[in-house]
Amino acid sequence: MEDTEELRLVTKVASLYYEKNLRQADIATQLDLSQAGVSRLLKRAKDENIVRITVAQPLGSYTRLEQEIEARYNIKEAIVVDSGSSEAQLLRNLGAAAAYYLETTLKPSEIIGISCWSETLLAMTNAMHPVPTKNARVVQILGGVGNPSAEAHAAHLTRRLANLTGAQTVMLSAPGVVASKSARDILLADSFVSEAIGLFHQISLALVGIGARTPSKVLASSGNVFSDEELETLSEKGAVGDICLRFFDESGKPVVSGFDQRIIGMTLEELKNVRRTVGIAGGKRKHAAIKGALEGNWVNVLITDKSSAEYLLKS
Repeated sequence: MEDTEELRLVTKVASLYYEKNLRQADIATQLDLSQAGVSRLLKRAKDENIVRITVAQPLGSYTRLEQEIEARYNIKEAIVVDSGSSEAQLLRNLGAAAAYYLETTLKPSEIIGISCWSETLLAMTNAMHPVPTKNARVVQILGGVGNPSAEAHAAHLTRRLANLTGAQTVMLSAPGVVASKSARDILLADSFVSEAIGLFHQISLALVGIGARTPSKVLASSGNVFSDEELETLSEKGAVGDICLRFFDESGKPVVSGFDQRIIGMTLEELKNVRRTVGIAGGKRKHAAIKGALEGNWVNVLITDKSSAEYLLKS
């Protein structure tokens, strides 16, 4: 009898809370209960299945996919968007999701690293609203100098992000790829280059594209690419993708080659030390690269599309 009476009270409290939208403090006052007692009764309402809570996912929301990817690859967060009917639509969807993520998670004094030859990151800045952030800095983490016809992309992307966040801009005034190690050593001695590289260990948020083995149109037009013969060599070594021109295989292991000594930009190990490294990529062409980036733990936040998410869970 006592249990029946308590279940009656449990049901009444649950009805007031979930159906009438009363606060726990108001229920406690109305029924002459303690607030702790109300909280206990609401918990029992769930335990007894008097209250069953379900989350209805709206169209275009893929919470379960996101949670499965987070668990499978042990990352902080996965964000999954519609794949869209075209590459342009996919780019807009990824950019919009990345913009919202950045707007809602930026913190004061954030030092933001950006790989500046990414169409997806440009789509992100095009979709962003201003989010003034105190004492923030935006640092290029891959050399932003290239073919003059394409160099404006890197500068525009970096400066636009800095303007949207009210941040100071730190340019990496060197090519991403140079002809030789000796050329790289000369450029590393430049004060402006060394200033940017000196901030790499302070970066708290890195925004990176995940590249397929073959470069994107933007990267190719910049001149910051390896030759077809060099890419073939990387392919023979098992390379499936890159971040900041640092290549890795399908299991995420770095593909070691002499080419690394010609790159001016963050290394994979430096990226792994960043508190939040956000990889933004989607589409079938990048499936293997995205998986390799996750397997190597080179990113800990992923923004991708539905078809890529399904691939990541099936492979």
